[in-house]
Amino acid sequence: MYRLDDELRQSLDALEQQSLRRYLRVLEGPSAPQTKVNGREVILLCSNNYLDLADHPALKRAAIEAVERYGVGAGASRLVAGSLEPVHELEQSLCRFKKAEAALVFGSGYLANLGVITALVGRGDVIFSDELNHASLIDGCRLSRATVRIYRHCDPDHLEALLKESGDARRKLIVTDSVFSMDGDVAPLREIVVLAKRYGASVMIDEAHAVGVFGPGGAGLASALGLESEIEIRMGTLSKALGSYGAYVVGSRALIDFLINRARSFIYTTGISPLMAAAANAALKVMADEPQRIKQLWQNASHLRAGLLKAGFNLGHSSSPILPVIVGESDVAFALGQKLYERGVFVSAIRPPTVPWGTARLRVTPTAGHTRAQLERALSAFVEAGRELRLIDG
Repeated sequence: MYRLDDELRQSLDALEQQSLRRYLRVLEGPSAPQTKVNGREVILLCSNNYLDLADHPALKRAAIEAVERYGVGAGASRLVAGSLEPVHELEQSLCRFKKAEAALVFGSGYLANLGVITALVGRGDVIFSDELNHASLIDGCRLSRATVRIYRHCDPDHLEALLKESGDARRKLIVTDSVFSMDGDVAPLREIVVLAKRYGASVMIDEAHAVGVFGPGGAGLASALGLESEIEIRMGTLSKALGSYGAYVVGSRALIDFLINRARSFIYTTGISPLMAAAANAALKVMADEPQRIKQLWQNASHLRAGLLKAGFNLGHSSSPILPVIVGESDVAFALGQKLYERGVFVSAIRPPTVPWGTARLRVTPTAGHTRAQLERALSAFVEAGRELRLIDG
């Protein structure tokens, strides 16, 4: 007799044999520079809590006050009865922060990307997507039913060639991360904007890993390049540098009003918790009041980058605080992560399909909260583990 569980176990066994099976680790404390994972005290070097705000007193205080006034959950979708005051306050703050006419908060970055892309394009349209875009962008493209053209990573020449071939499309949308989450490199946004104007396309960027990291006040890569008014659709998250949860899209009033009426992942899901909205709003204020956090993040990343390169590790083409230690095969990446964990450093192995085959890695992400002593301990652990696995000389 057919049993689904038997088939699932076979699939899990196959993943295990390829060093591709994933397991959940239990964090027994906050997402902080030093925390406890599965009972062991570790230096945490793989979170997206770039500015070390997830445990900030101001965010916790704002969340507690919101819970006391509004409760825990929104209770309904925002178009029914779940559009609570803290969310509207956050959207107003995001407009000021991103220099946009309007903003719309979604439940997560995944929901935002699915909702925006599927609302804006469909049959008869063409999407141009960087080959290393985040999975949420890829899935949004697939679900849109538009024709999807994949251009080589950060290659404006290839993008232009594809644009030339799609002149009869009803609507053309270029979609890209601004900072690529697994490689730490940045999109050629200036060139993309020029091509969009030349060929009558719109541009959507995912600033999830750029907000709080790039630009004046941490406003993102588009802001750093002075392109806010040139890029129609700018998405970002509340769950990384801002230390909370959820996501947003900023743009014109017409864009946001259209998404309110057509983005299915906004319409048919419960509004975000008031405590998360209040915490994110507090994070925007902390980021403005404590600009040294961004400076410290970059100093920590530069120190760690220099140490890893000196040791002989391959960091690819990273130009952000995301430092991919690329080792190649999945079993090697997993082994390196285990040896680091044994030495009190926690960095998860990133393996296919998250990254291309043969490029498994440890995605190292320091935060503004790491001390120099913690970074030195982490570098020593990397050197010891790397030598033991013969990844570096010594």
